[in-house]
Amino acid sequence: MSANLARRSIAELIGTAFLLAAIVGSGIMGERLAGGNLGIALLANSIATGAALIALILAFGSISGAHFNPLVTLVFALRGDVEVVETPILVVAQLAGAMLGVVLTNIMFDVAPISASRHIRTGSGQWLGEGLATFGLIVVIVLCAQFRPGVVAFAVGAYVTAAYWIVPSTSFANPAVAIGRSMTDTFSGIRPQDVTAFVIAQVSGAIAAAGFLRWITK
Repeated sequence: MSANLARRSIAELIGTAFLLAAIVGSGIMGERLAGGNLGIALLANSIATGAALIALILAFGSISGAHFNPLVTLVFALRGDVEVVETPILVVAQLAGAMLGVVLTNIMFDVAPISASRHIRTGSGQWLGEGLATFGLIVVIVLCAQFRPGVVAFAVGAYVTAAYWIVPSTSFANPAVAIGRSMTDTFSGIRPQDVTAFVIAQVSGAIAAAGFLRWITK
């Protein structure tokens, strides 16, 4: 592995770990402080996640591109912006980072380091929501990166914050996030048995987005 790829992989690992820490940690904190008001808990969760994404993309964008999402990396690889041979290494780094972030966050909040979630997230509405949310995320990232690179961090943070409220799944839109969140039996968790359908929906949304982007950016 080249030194450059190693730096990029570590950046993706650390960035994805902090992203999951923001998602899971703010979910736990929001639920504990909201006094049973799930709307307030979700508001805290969404704002913290969006804000963290802005900061992380600004911090790591010039090093690795700050994808923090295997589907973003795969779409950029299809577009020729990431070397195909580097893609598996970056994806593994993202997945490892997601799991590391969840484990560390669980420990911080005195939860078992790995606790399989019991939060049911299933059904056609949620699967459709995941597909649409992923489609939108990929489109926002690619079009902003191509035409307005200076606003990518803010556009992505805003989109993710809004998408929490737009779709019934609360918009995971990221296989690494789905896998990581299955490891915490807290507010932001997802049952392990529900992850596969979420990932299929996410991949479908990403494929549709790649086709759309290929057409619209000709």
